[in-house]
Amino acid sequence: MPAYYPPVGFHFKVEFQGVSGMDKDEEHRFQDVSGLSFEIETESFTEGGENRFAYKLPKRAKYPNLVLKRGMLTGSAIHDWINSAMNTFFTVVVYDFKPADILITLMDEAGEPVAIWNVVQAYPLKWSMSDLNANGNTIVVETLELAYQYFKRQM
Repeated sequence: MPAYYPPVGFHFKVEFQGVSGMDKDEEHRFQDVSGLSFEIETESFTEGGENRFAYKLPKRAKYPNLVLKRGMLTGSAIHDWINSAMNTFFTVVVYDFKPADILITLMDEAGEPVAIWNVVQAYPLKWSMSDLNANGNTIVVETLELAYQYFKRQM
């Protein structure tokens, strides 16, 4: 039996489900994904006469915002999706925005999936880009911060 080596964290892709125009391969390329975690909130309960400890009862899961970073693209379908969200959130005239499910796939060296996380009902909260600096020689990086309902690991 060959030795097991944990997967590397740099071979992954991010797919927005249900966002039109996501057929270009570069739309799935991100340099950084963070915030894929959860924490269980608890409530302390003390029992009369028991002074050694307090019971901790689970309440619900908390999910932090998902943060995606990549080199800035022009003519991106994700930009159109973000603009649709902004137009919907800040006007009452048109309501055409739909949250997207996002698949984050970790791959092995052959490009086969090792793990897949389905992020459910994501919507944009913040978009930013790196500073422009005439003295530097760096790529412009855009950062997208998303809220979502929950995630589940599919594999």
